[in-house]
Amino acid sequence: MEFLKFLAQFRTTPLTYLFSLFTFLGEETFAITVICFLYWCLDKKLARKICIAYFASGLLIQSLKLTFCIPRPWILDPTFQPSQLMLDSATGYSFPSGHTQSSTALFGSLAFASKKAWRRIFFVFLIVGVGFSRMFLGYHTPKDVLTSMIISFLIVLFLNKKVDVSSYVPKTVAITLAIFSAIILIYSLVLKNLPNADLTQFHDCFKSIGAGIGFALGWYIEPSFICFDEKKGSPLTQVTKLLLGLFIAVALKSGLKVLLGTSLTADTIRYFILVCWIMILYPLIIVKLFHKNY
Repeated sequence: MEFLKFLAQFRTTPLTYLFSLFTFLGEETFAITVICFLYWCLDKKLARKICIAYFASGLLIQSLKLTFCIPRPWILDPTFQPSQLMLDSATGYSFPSGHTQSSTALFGSLAFASKKAWRRIFFVFLIVGVGFSRMFLGYHTPKDVLTSMIISFLIVLFLNKKVDVSSYVPKTVAITLAIFSAIILIYSLVLKNLPNADLTQFHDCFKSIGAGIGFALGWYIEPSFICFDEKKGSPLTQVTKLLLGLFIAVALKSGLKVLLGTSLTADTIRYFILVCWIMILYPLIIVKLFHKNY
């Protein structure tokens, strides 16, 4: 808290906007956009590798949030005032940091995939920038950020240096991911039913569970039955394909929220459907709509 109070002294309007931009790079909206671009248009194999690191670390970090139940800095110390600019991004418990997890999984995977040193340095800079922004804006303590960064980096390191998941039979990886998601689901349900459980803090975890199960299903179905060519099509076709897919993804995310509500079950179903759209349904449409000569 003393470090956050020290940083708060330097909050000016330009710096607050600058670090809010870094925080945006850790938002799920940004990560999903990058993943969709890679998966639908550029490098499906890389996108899948990023996804497995993203969802595995996300499930673990969210379960740790519910385990330790550490409040946000301004709740720990009522005299402390965070920045109001992106306060709505501070959802769930404080420890560990979800934004840091998101950026480490995304940019860490991209760093490992990069062959040039300057690109790796750039992606590491973005990871550090997102983590620091969460402290500068007053949304997380150093403990929240560093713990999340270390855990997420170790998962990325393991998946990129020790295990080549792309070489495994799709069914094997899918079952492993589904089992891991189911374990986190059962664990979250146990915590949810404990006395004095704050259900308002469980939404992010159940969203991650729904997304994890959807990704596990997509990991198996797409390479087994669809096998679309993400690089096929003219530049105009690629842009059209990306924009259309993102538009429908946003519509699904918002529309299902209105239709299903905001319960924990609804969040799980909504993110399951969203990821199934990205991984399965839209690739099928790409084959039928954009590449009729398949």
